[in-house]
Amino acid sequence: MSAVAPWIRDHRLVSFFALTYAISWSLVPFGSFLPTGALIAALIVMGIADGRAGFRELGSRIVRWRVGWIWYVAAIGIPVAILAITIASNSAFASTSPSFGQFHAWYSVIVVVAVRMIDPLNGPVAEEPSFRGLAQPSLEVGRTRCTATAILAVLVTVWHIPLYFIDEFELQPIESLATFGCTFFYAWLFAHSGGSVLITLIAHVFEGSIRIGPLWADGPDNDRVIAIYALAWFAFGVLVVLCDRSVWRFRTVDNQSADENTLPPRCGVRGCLRRSPGWTRTSNRPINSRKLCQLSYRGLCSRPFRCRMGRRKL
Repeated sequence: MSAVAPWIRDHRLVSFFALTYAISWSLVPFGSFLPTGALIAALIVMGIADGRAGFRELGSRIVRWRVGWIWYVAAIGIPVAILAITIASNSAFASTSPSFGQFHAWYSVIVVVAVRMIDPLNGPVAEEPSFRGLAQPSLEVGRTRCTATAILAVLVTVWHIPLYFIDEFELQPIESLATFGCTFFYAWLFAHSGGSVLITLIAHVFEGSIRIGPLWADGPDNDRVIAIYALAWFAFGVLVVLCDRSVWRFRTVDNQSADENTLPPRCGVRGCLRRSPGWTRTSNRPINSRKLCQLSYRGLCSRPFRCRMGRRKL
């Protein structure tokens, strides 16, 4: 153990993804898949590499609810909007109307959402603390956020590959486009919410609470709606990159190699002494009109808060 621990600390991403694939895919020969493998791998790597400090940091991200209300709206509204657009688009070409039999009770969606928010055996709880809480910040060290997210999107998409060949999950390979696009959507929310895993968890829960496939019977209409849904998410992932370029240029500096000239500056708000580990100045734009802390506005503050101390340029 004494020889393994230093190696894991120096290669935490390799260790995390190797364990994630090994644990999650261990049930594939038996016709199943274990999404909780990602969460188990994250807890193992974090426990060895960071100890209690790592668990505290991950816990703070999971319960980080003090973010702008607009990001709660985005986390819920965007998945619902893409779902509605998909159903409307397919209805225009389908020969039959969609079947809403999965909503036999009015409260069924509420129950599904509530269960998915806390069930560690389901995708959202297994993936968000691991892929966003551990992998995303680690990949951004020395890379732009866009590059880091692209790498993560590929790795997460590869992780999902066995699902397309297991009848239990009823998924199609084209849905890998949705996985790729959703990774950029979650990274965008993660950045703007100050690293809140809770926000990305909410978005992930709402994205998968209503199943697209059962809306139409097997056949051309069913294949079309799945393809439209996957392409819509992929297109939205491209859209958030093109329309919000500044957030994707952010790059974390490795604190171990940073010299005095690259040490993270203070918040940028008069009187605020808070620093953000690994933060580097990328522009001289003033804080926005909502008087948010400069680091919170950029999505980099470890504890976002509404600043009442005034504004000034960096």
